[in-house]
Order: sequence, then structure tokens, then C-alpha cells
Amino acid sequence: MMTFVSDLIGTQPILAIFLAVGLGYAVGQINILGFSLGIGAVLFVGLFLGAIAPKAQVAGPIGLIGLIMFLYGIGILYGRQFFEGLTGPGRIYNLLALVAVVAGLLVALFFGWVFGVRLGHTLGLFAGSMTSTATLQAALDAMKNNEPSIGYSVAYPFGVIGPILCFYFLTRKVKPTFPPKPARFHMGEITIERLPEDGGTLGKLMALLPEGVQVATVRQEHHNRLPDAALELHVGDALMIATDRAEAIQETATLLGRLDPGRIAKDRADLSYQRFFVSKAALTGRKLDEIQMPAGTEIRILHVRRYDVDLVPSPDLMLEIGDRVGVLVPTDQIAKARTHFGDTEKSAAEFSYVSVGFGMVLGVLLGLVPIPVPGVGTVTLGIGGGPLIVALILGRLRRTGPISWVMPLPANIVLRNFGLTLFLAAVGINSGQAFVTTVASQGPLLLIIGGLVLLTTVAIVLGVGLYVLKLPYDDLLGVASGATGNPAILVYATRMAPTERPDIGYAMIFPSATIVKVIAVQIIGLIALGG
Repeated sequence: MMTFVSDLIGTQPILAIFLAVGLGYAVGQINILGFSLGIGAVLFVGLFLGAIAPKAQVAGPIGLIGLIMFLYGIGILYGRQFFEGLTGPGRIYNLLALVAVVAGLLVALFFGWVFGVRLGHTLGLFAGSMTSTATLQAALDAMKNNEPSIGYSVAYPFGVIGPILCFYFLTRKVKPTFPPKPARFHMGEITIERLPEDGGTLGKLMALLPEGVQVATVRQEHHNRLPDAALELHVGDALMIATDRAEAIQETATLLGRLDPGRIAKDRADLSYQRFFVSKAALTGRKLDEIQMPAGTEIRILHVRRYDVDLVPSPDLMLEIGDRVGVLVPTDQIAKARTHFGDTEKSAAEFSYVSVGFGMVLGVLLGLVPIPVPGVGTVTLGIGGGPLIVALILGRLRRTGPISWVMPLPANIVLRNFGLTLFLAAVGINSGQAFVTTVASQGPLLLIIGGLVLLTTVAIVLGVGLYVLKLPYDDLLGVASGATGNPAILVYATRMAPTERPDIGYAMIFPSATIVKVIAVQIIGLIALGG
């Protein structure tokens, strides 16, 4: 029976790929003391299949296509945050992560040299300790064999659980406290009792309001109407305002009159509040003040709900597919407004194959460009770097002419996870036999070196960040998560620091850390082969 299974898997690579995917996800869901391998289990199931079926080899570009899909999705999602991270405090965060990552690589090279570990295994240990698939591919390209995948597989589990354990024990020692998450959207209704001496138009009044306060509705002569800068206001009129600061509601009330909740909201005879699902690509990647509303309609965007957060619609806010916009619209224009926004949830799983196709082409081409390194030769960003850099740039641009580069978050997640799954399955299956042989002879040594690499990187980020740079604790966990890379680490970081800052730190650090790892591995491989 076992021989039949081995022969079947060995002669049917597509079957092997999807068997690794299915079993891998099932194994990845197993939770032991709060730890699970998640998508990483696909790699280990692939190794198992490759070990029991020596003839199983996934030829062709299946794995590389998967890696490009993963990196492209990451870049598109985090492009804006990455470039913001290159300015202000983000530069310090990136420098800290860079030092930690390079130190981890040096530790891997040192102990690999001391104990006579093959360079391919050493580079794989570094990639696995950082749980970086892009770095693994760079190592495979540099060494031109499967040795890096062996080291990667040995170090990967501790690369996930190691930072989590460090976060756990450090949090218990530091005992940080965090303020509750502030609401980003507040509304209030104010009856006007005082007006400026030089005139009471809405435009003049808005210039006096606290920063960030927007007027959503005006109630005048028992009717609600949308704001118009030329509208003449009178004592007794009412305003519905929106702001991202709760205290701004009271500040405005003190300036103009008194809070009078319910006066506007309870009357929907003239204006109706509606929520529409943004599903038209033409609305994305453009600032709100650049979006033209349908002719003959009066639509006031009151707030934007993105994922689980309400946002005040500032003029420079860009809509994304999947956003839900709360609007005020005359009751007889609701149908036109719905058509304008699209209002279909199906679009959340769709994206432009034109933009994805051209974006990936540009990424592959950039990966082929030779980069001269003085005293070493030339390196390339390869599949592990080119698509990521191009996607980061496109994610920052968001739109170029008629092409929208962004994609809905659900579609992005599917693209990334499916791509990463294909890559890990292919690598595991192709490395199964060599993995068994190497682990049997050098397993404990490789595991120890991988652990030292990981602990070096995490210790530098946490130690220097906390005790030298005095970084906020939630920022610190985000930087450490980005430097090490695995999303499961970020998920745990948000449990230890329940704010949005770990996510922001991860988005700033992960792309730059990945690029540094890829280029460093390429340079090491070039030096070694050149020597």
C-alpha cells in the first residue's frame, strides 16, 4: 500500500501539490498551548510527502508564481505605510530592524563556519529563523541547489514560536498599560445661539470651527439640507457636525450655542441617511475631493467605514473597494446614489487582472536588473525582491491614469495566502529526501544555530528599542514582528499590545527588512561562488 501511495505521489506532481495544501492547512489548524504552525504547516507536509515519495518533484515555475503572488499582495497592501516609514520616527525603527537583521545573518555565518555547516544550509537557517520565503528563494537562486530549503525547514518552527515566547516573557516583566482604542468618528447636533459679528454665512462659520470639524447637515426652517458655503445662517438654526475628536463636539457647542441631540437625526423627510458598499473601481485611488458626484444629485459623505473602523471623510481620503460609505442624500435621489457607488459586496473578492498582470511583469523585470556591488560584482533583486519593490511603489501610487493598482483586502488575502501555499508546498516536496538525510546527521546543530540567529535578532530589537531608544511598547512589538516577518507573530503582538501600532510598525518594517535579507543573501552567495 505504501509503495502504491509513493509511486502515485511521485508520478503526479499536481496531486502532490494539492495534497500538501489540503493536509498542510489541516495540520496548521492544530493548536497546542496557544501555538499553531498556520500556513507554515504546508511546508512540513510537503517535506513529508517528498520524503515518502522520492520521485516527487514539482518542476516548472509553480512555486515561483506562488511567491510572486504573495510578495505582490504584501507590497500593494503596505506600500503607503512603507514609504511613510522612511520618514520621521520610521527611519529609527527601520535602522534598528536593519541592525538586528544583519546581526542575525552574521551569527548564522559565524556559527556555520565554526561548525563546518554547508553555506546553503546556513543561509537557509537564516531565512527560516526569519520565516522569510523571499529570502529562501534568494538563497536558492544564489546557491543553485536545494540546500537552503533544508536549513529553512529546520529553523522555521522556532522562527515562529521564538518571538512569541520573547513577547510573552517581556510583556510579563514590563507590564505595559494601554489606553482604550479611541473612536475615530464622532457626531453632534448643535443649536446656534451665537453668530460671528461680520456675517453668518456657513462658509464664514466653518472657518471658525475647531480643526477637523466638518458640517454634515444644516437644519433651517424645519427642514434639513446639505451644507452650502453661501447659506445664510440665523440664530435658532442647527448644525450636525462630524469630527475625529470627541472633545471637538463640546468645543464647537461652546463656540456656537448648545448641544441639542436628536433635532436633526429624527427628521428624515428631506434627507435620508444611507450606507452604500463601494464596489466601483473608478472611485478608488482618487481623493474624495476629486470624485465627481452624479449630475443633478446632492450627496454628502458623512463617514467611511473601512474594515472595522469609522473614518471622517477628509478631502485627501481615498476610497477603497469594500469601504462602506455613510451618506446623506435627498430621499428621491437614493437610487442614483446607490448606482454611483455600486453597492454590491461581490466586488470585495474581485480585482483588476490588468493591473495585477502588468504589476507583476514590472516586478519580474526589475528583479532581472543587475545591481553593481563594488568589490563583489553584480547582484539582482530576483523573484524575491523585484515584485515586492514594484508592488510597494504601486501600492503608494494607488492609481495611474485609468489603472487602479489597489485591490480589496479579502481578495488580497486570498492572493497572498494561495501564492504562499503553492510556494511552500513546492519547496517542501522538492526537498523532502535531502531534509531527512540532513536532519538525521546535523539536526540538533542546525536547530541550535537557527535559534541563536532568531534570538539575536529579537534581542537586539527588544533590548535596544526598549532600554536605549525608549520606544513605545506597542511600536516596539510591531518593529520586532516586522523584522522577524511571520504574520502569526504580529497577531500575537496585537494581543500583547491591543492597539493599532503593532500593525503600523509591521507594515513599515516588513518590506524593508525583506529587501535587506534578500540582497544580503544574494551578496553572500555571490562572494562564496566567486571565491
